[in-house]
Amino acid sequence: MPPKPTIVITYCPKCNWLLRSAYMAQEILTTFTNEVEGVLLKPAIVAGTYQIYVNDELIFDRVTQGGFPEVKSLKQTIRNLVCPDKKLGHTDNK
Repeated sequence: MPPKPTIVITYCPKCNWLLRSAYMAQEILTTFTNEVEGVLLKPAIVAGTYQIYVNDELIFDRVTQGGFPEVKSLKQTIRNLVCPDKKLGHTDNK
């Protein structure tokens, strides 16, 4: 059995994005309790950074994608990489 992935959220502390990062981490851990090893909140060195990785794969970058991810789409992206058969309940509804 392969190791469970770790989600890394790199955020800009100068922009006060710690609370946003903690909220995203809570949502991820609540949804993927058994599927991920954990979520690491990592302060960025470069101002304005907000990135989310699954292991070493960048799945969101605020600079290139603009704004911040919606929790629904973030969960769907993580699900598609980590456990494609997992049902997300109302998150999967259109």
